[in-house]
Amino acid sequence: MAAHRTADHASDGGPLGADISNAVVQVLAEYTGRGPTKARTSIRENLVVVLLQDTLTKGELTLVRNGGADKVIELRGEFQAAMREDLVAALEKLTGRNVTAFMSTNHIDPDLAAEIFVLDGAQAFDPAQLP
Repeated sequence: MAAHRTADHASDGGPLGADISNAVVQVLAEYTGRGPTKARTSIRENLVVVLLQDTLTKGELTLVRNGGADKVIELRGEFQAAMREDLVAALEKLTGRNVTAFMSTNHIDPDLAAEIFVLDGAQAFDPAQLP
């Protein structure tokens, strides 16, 4: 029986950052069968970065152990392309701003991923003042 893992969705982006972390984890879980156990969102002006930890599934970890790290990175790229619309929609809903660019990447060891969003406009914003 697998040990129960507690998710830690911290943020240095205030309540908005926590909401973004939760939304990204939820989308990842819907697409991959499980979400990362840790997520941290940083917000600075028009840049939102969500750093995720412990993202790989049991099957992906098995592939990595058997020399398939490149295949796992390739597969994760396919997931990220498929999730793009849902991730962008979640960010736009939470921030009330348009996403002008979205980038996503994974790293195997340590098991990390980053979802990077660039929002429209160059103005600084205070996450506490957003809806």
